[in-house]
Amino acid sequence: MKRYAYGWITLGFFLVSFGLHWLFGWYAFADEAASHGEKAQLSEYLTEMSRDTFENWQSEFLQLLWQVVGLAYFLYIGSPASKENDDRLEAKIDALLRMNGGEDAEKLIADLDKHYLRTDGAAPHGHDAELAKSAGRHVRHVAAG
Repeated sequence: MKRYAYGWITLGFFLVSFGLHWLFGWYAFADEAASHGEKAQLSEYLTEMSRDTFENWQSEFLQLLWQVVGLAYFLYIGSPASKENDDRLEAKIDALLRMNGGEDAEKLIADLDKHYLRTDGAAPHGHDAELAKSAGRHVRHVAAG
């Protein structure tokens, strides 16, 4: 239960708000029917509330869902727009690996790139530039004296 507390709380909020929406909708529907001298019909109410609920979901919920899930998906697959800030950090780390890794640095970088699908997968924006490929090679290791 603790592990999914956020989900249970969200579900609780959803069910309470959904129930109250339909309850108060019934009161408004019955008042509207009474003002016209008619008796409120459950079938008419269900049709109207279903239509209104779907319109709300379509305009609000589905739009928000697309924004959250869609943007998370594009971030996950490595869209260039989502990786621009990571490229600089990755290039600096590669340069540090070259400075400190000696002859094994390129193999280590290649292994890491393969493990994190940076080759034959989502390539970082601008990571194939010569500056990024050669960064740190000409700098002498500080411990070398």
